[in-house]
Amino acid sequence: MKRFHVHVHVNDLQKNIAFYSAMFDQQPARTEADYAKWMLTDPPVNFAISTRGSAAGVDHLGIQVESKEDLAQLRGHAAKADMAVLDEGETSCCYARSDKYWVTDPQGIAWEQFHTLDGIPVFSEKPAAAAAACCAAAPQAGARSCC
Repeated sequence: MKRFHVHVHVNDLQKNIAFYSAMFDQQPARTEADYAKWMLTDPPVNFAISTRGSAAGVDHLGIQVESKEDLAQLRGHAAKADMAVLDEGETSCCYARSDKYWVTDPQGIAWEQFHTLDGIPVFSEKPAAAAAACCAAAPQAGARSCC
């Protein structure tokens, strides 16, 4: 199964958790001091919000897959579309360890394609300098953040 992913930067996390919990009629699957995520099954969406962005709004879109084989298949689709790929490989971000890459559509919207390997207790396990480099590199693929 593939799951659509949306990540939105918000200014007031608690206010948005209340709003989206009511809208989705369920509480987040994960909540941190700066982050919340709903793993919706109807429709199947990984919907995340955080206070880590420089501006409120949609940060990026994505497709989450359940296996490395599914991720390889998506990457093949990206290659057919002649998209530039920013490959992060195995990385940690958004309280998860994932294998991921980024592509950018013709309008400049960043798409994260990823396979989650495990949850982690911190937003990122990268040293601050590496995290800054990741976030600095992400805009080349159209993303405003590393997750």
